[in-house]
Amino acid sequence: MNPSNFLEINPEVSKALNDKKPVVALESTIISHGMPYPQNVETALAVEDIVRDNGAVPATIAIIQGKIKIGCLKEDIEYLGKQGLKTTKVSRRDLPIILANKLDGATTVATTMIAAAMAKIEVFATGGIGGVHRGATKTMDISADLEELAETPVMVVCAGAKAILDLALTLEYLETKGVPVVGYKTDELPAFYTCESGFKVDTKANSAYEIANIWSAKKTCLPKGGMVVANPIPKEYALDKKMIDLTIEKAIIEADKKGIKGKDVTPYLLASLMELTKGESLAANIQIIYNNAKVAALIAQEIKY
Repeated sequence: MNPSNFLEINPEVSKALNDKKPVVALESTIISHGMPYPQNVETALAVEDIVRDNGAVPATIAIIQGKIKIGCLKEDIEYLGKQGLKTTKVSRRDLPIILANKLDGATTVATTMIAAAMAKIEVFATGGIGGVHRGATKTMDISADLEELAETPVMVVCAGAKAILDLALTLEYLETKGVPVVGYKTDELPAFYTCESGFKVDTKANSAYEIANIWSAKKTCLPKGGMVVANPIPKEYALDKKMIDLTIEKAIIEADKKGIKGKDVTPYLLASLMELTKGESLAANIQIIYNNAKVAALIAQEIKY
């Protein structure tokens, strides 16, 4: 079976790709699992507007009735927003099951990368990537996002890895897999809600043009695998590092007590953070994806297709 049989590409996105115009992929887990309705829909549509305002075509990716939609329509986004947690969160291992059974699915970072690569989209904006979970030396809980970055040729613009993870081991894993981590106007890996983590990126780039050049060299010499562009949250929206670290520790202890494991950990911790920070973490999350969408569009414009 031809993989394209599972794809349904929005005409606007298809035309942009055929005309060698910049396109930015966007995930759908943030819609179904990232925040409540109607804020999730409002945010997703605002992100698409930001991509357009900065010179690229947005392609929100999701699975609707067994079809990978590359460029969801407004009604698709509304549908996913209303369905919320009823929609399956789809990572790499879930993808064939969801497609074969013609189900709905919200794409994670890993699955959005797979779908973007199938459609020949090179730039993807998200909030934060998954990574090595704290305590992974015992649990072996490592996000499929990292393996996808090692295999799939898509650039991921993000605010680093989610702050609930073990950032040091996440960087070690990416180094082992040969995935470049480029800081956008920073030489430090952002920690999602904060600009600093204490860990260095591989290199700092001061412009979208520099990042596009690094990507071009990578594609030419190392065609396998992706690249991380670490784009810090704007300082005016960053949370206090000490406060967020203590809040995360508290949420992790509660998750452990409740026996929450695997792919249920991240949504639980993010929901707990929203509650414990009285909504500050959600507001920061929204600003993160807005900022990443803008930077991704600027980079996409500089890539030679």
